[in-house]
Amino acid sequence: MSRLGTIGGRLHRGEISLNFVGRQKLWYSISGLILVISVVSLLTLGLNFGVEFKGGTVFQFPTKPGTTTSDARTAVTDSGVVKEDPIVQKTGTGWRVQTESLTSAQVTKVQETVQHRFGLPKPDDVSPQSVGASWGKDISQKALQGLVIFLVAIIIYLSIAFEWRMAVAALIALAHDILITIGVYSLVQFEVTPSSVVGLLTILGYSLYDTVVVFDKVRENTRPLLTTKSMTYSQAANLGLNQTLVRSINTSVIALLPVAGLLFIGAGVMGAGTLKDLALVLFVGMLAGAYSSICIATPILADLQERQAKYRDLAKRVKSKAGSAKRQSRAANAEATAKPAADAPESEPQDTVPGEEEGDAATSVGAGIRLVQQGPRQQPRRTGSKGHPSGKKKR
Repeated sequence: MSRLGTIGGRLHRGEISLNFVGRQKLWYSISGLILVISVVSLLTLGLNFGVEFKGGTVFQFPTKPGTTTSDARTAVTDSGVVKEDPIVQKTGTGWRVQTESLTSAQVTKVQETVQHRFGLPKPDDVSPQSVGASWGKDISQKALQGLVIFLVAIIIYLSIAFEWRMAVAALIALAHDILITIGVYSLVQFEVTPSSVVGLLTILGYSLYDTVVVFDKVRENTRPLLTTKSMTYSQAANLGLNQTLVRSINTSVIALLPVAGLLFIGAGVMGAGTLKDLALVLFVGMLAGAYSSICIATPILADLQERQAKYRDLAKRVKSKAGSAKRQSRAANAEATAKPAADAPESEPQDTVPGEEEGDAATSVGAGIRLVQQGPRQQPRRTGSKGHPSGKKKR
């Protein structure tokens, strides 16, 4: 646990690093696959628009435990006035059935049929609600206008606060998040309601917030690059991404936990259908936003910046400098390896032939070597003052 607690500090100091920017092809491939699935789903399945957008009549009624979706659908269609297949959803205490727009007489017929099928006390226990298609069209137009205004405001703010390339990268990441979220709605066929639209606008702001935090650190790291020439733009951007990685993950996890509670407990267990529409778009959008701010927005920004001539020249200089340092390191290693052999002590030259005692001398005769035995050197005898050996007296 102590090691996990220091990961954030080590990432911030650059002691460890995850190469997100260098693996942009992997992230682009993953996102491309998800986007293709989303587009195919939208073209084939489409979106399941709620009654607020396409108009219709909604019936809500309580039932006894054990009633199935098929039972609720059959109870409505047996009235004989519903032509299209109704959409049936489980609520906390009963069922919610959506049909096409019906007249007052048709609504009364459905109420009586459902009351008889489930043994309800009176027809008013089946609560009807009719919504015109024009209201849903107005909601759709206002949602689209709000989205356009939001995106224009983002472009202006990021272009002023940072630069236009960061604005482009952030917009691509936002479009990525929107398309994935809509694609998931199409795949699971959740109903699109005004709550879904509100949730979509909410996740756009959340995704943008996370991206701006990363971009601010990237700008701080890349500002002195052309002066120091210590690393490329991609390397500096990846460093900034690693320095904010733990913060981004913590923010995303803390935000996703309550949304997951709404989706899996509120909608899944308790059957609150109104929470399901809002919770799904928030959960998917926040998850996609956290992924895009780390793996999409910053790599795209680095790719756009590396196209500039000044950063291309910087990359060449950094690469050349790294190559020179590597060559010097190899030369130093080679010199260090060769030095012990050069410093080894040389063997002393032998003055005598091996196996001969001290005092033998070698002299060359013709092409051979003749050993001349020399006897042991005799010490001179000491004599007295008159030439007699010392220690002896003359008789």
